[in-house]
Parts: sequence; structure tokens; C-alpha cells
Amino acid sequence: MGLDQMSIDIILLIIGLVLAFIMAVNIGGNDAANPTSPTVGSGALSLKKTLAIFAIFTVAGATLQGYMVMKTIGSGIVENIDIIGAIAIVLAASIWIFFSSLRGMAISTGHSIISAVIGYGILKFTFSGLNFSILVSIVLSWITSPLCALFFGYAFFKIIEVFILKKQNGNKKIEKGLKIALIISLCFAAYSFGANDVSHATGVYIKITGIEGAIPNMSTMFFLALYGAIGIVIGGITIGRRVIETLAFKVTRLDIPTALAASLSNAFVVFAFATIPYLIWGYGLPISSSYAAVGAIIGASSARSKKSVNIKVSATLVLYWITTVPICAALGGVIYYLFTVFL
Repeated sequence: MGLDQMSIDIILLIIGLVLAFIMAVNIGGNDAANPTSPTVGSGALSLKKTLAIFAIFTVAGATLQGYMVMKTIGSGIVENIDIIGAIAIVLAASIWIFFSSLRGMAISTGHSIISAVIGYGILKFTFSGLNFSILVSIVLSWITSPLCALFFGYAFFKIIEVFILKKQNGNKKIEKGLKIALIISLCFAAYSFGANDVSHATGVYIKITGIEGAIPNMSTMFFLALYGAIGIVIGGITIGRRVIETLAFKVTRLDIPTALAASLSNAFVVFAFATIPYLIWGYGLPISSSYAAVGAIIGASSARSKKSVNIKVSATLVLYWITTVPICAALGGVIYYLFTVFL
């Protein structure tokens, strides 16, 4: 006896949510480096303690504010994402993120999922089905967020240098205060990261889990965010080490003041892009926390010393960033096409 359409849809939804959890683990494996690398690279805390703080505040950010950006990915870029499309999108992004994480490259998981949505949208709806006003805002945020992070990283270091470092003179209390400030900044950065990045794993499912394609209520959004956040934390703890080491030690060498400036910049920029556009337009902007993290590190390090940034590693990261968009868009479209042919 064959299955009715409702049973098939339920099975596909379960498969999709399982893939979303795998996607969340991949996101944690790649993006956990973004809020944690300054603390680890500066030696302020061990990797184990840093990841424990990361876990707590990422879950908090995801559950309290994750809905702001989930809404953008789930219903802003294209009019609707069906369950086959959601599976194709998540699978496409997961493949590229996992490959990049194995290489130790901090790519944009947000760009990966959004590019896969675009590939799906073009194949199903053609270009006319894309919401170009939202897309333009997202693309602009991709460009402005690392530049903002670079600027604030540079500015925060100069502020720390003028008002604290020049008056330090070996004062142990000031050194301890800077370390405590860095740990507090880690909490803020992890919270902002959770608010932004949980959408990359679960955003494509928000309409599917609603009644007749409507955006689900806040309780459903909360559980989707919690579900994704748990996967992100598991990924960060289990497979996040390679990318954390790249940002913490290979882009530049971080001391406590530089790490504090970079961490503050990253946290502020990610939080601002997730929150302010939502309050104004109703859609939080899903920026790349990776771009913001690298931009913040480069900005703070440049303020400390013009020759402190590893150009080779930075150039390799940029190459991966550039190729993310076409690769994930192509994968999203191809996988969706294959599913529609064979399923």
C-alpha cells in the first residue's frame, strides 16, 4: 500500500530537519572560530574553557534573537521554499562548508546557504522569483560588514592603546582587567554569533513548519533556533579546532589588547546587522560572521603593526570567500534539479 502525500511530506520534513542538524554541526565546525579565536589566540583562556562559554552564549543568542535573521532566509529571498528545495539547499551548503572546514578555511556559512537558496530560486522560479530588494541589502551587508569590522577593530585598538596601554607601565591590575574584558567580550561575541548564524541551519524551514506556509509562531521559531543552536555547539566542540587554529594563530599573532579590540569589533558588527535592520524593516541581515571576524582581526592587528598580518593566509581565505557564492548556487540548483527528476 502506497503512502499518501501527507505521509510523504512528513517523511521529507523529518529528513530535512535531520539534514538541518547536520548543517548546524558543520556551521559550528567552521564558524565557532569567529567569536572564539581572539580569546584562544591571545592565550586568555584555554580552548576548552572558551568553547564552554561559547556554547552557553551561542544558545542564548540563537533562542532570544535568532528569529530575526531566520525570517529573512526563510521568506525574504524567494517567495516560498518547498521541502525538496529546503533539503537541496541545506545539502548543497553542507557539502561546501564541510569541505572548507577540513581545509581549515573560515568561509561564510551565511553566504553558502544564501547562495544555495539563490540557485534553487533561479531554477524553480527563474530570476523573476528572486526578491532583489532583499538580495541587494544582503549583498551590501556582505561588503560593508567586514569593512565595518576592520574599521572598528582598528579604532578599538587605538582607543585601548591611548587610554589604557600608555598608562599601563606593567600594572598587573590593568593586565587582569583587559583579560576580564576580553572574556566578557567573548560572551557578547558568542551571543551575537548565535543570533546571526542559527538562521543558516534552520531558516529555510520556518515556512515549512508553519500552517499552510505561513511563518510559524514564536514557540516554533524558538524550538527551531534551539535545535540549530545545539547542532552548532556540537560542531564547534567536535570539529571546530582546525578553523579556530587558522584564525587564532595563522592570520596574525594576537596579544590581549589586540584580541580585545578584534573581539569587540566582531561582536558589535554582527549584533548590529542582525538587530538594527530587523527593528527598522522587519528583516535582520544574515551577514558573514567569518568575514566580520577576519576583518576585525586584520583591523586590530594593523593598528598594532602594519606588518603583522599573514598575507598568504589572508589571500587564501579571500579566495575561498569569492568561490563560495558560485559553487553553492550551482550546487543548490543542480541538487534540486536532480531531486525533481529522480524523486
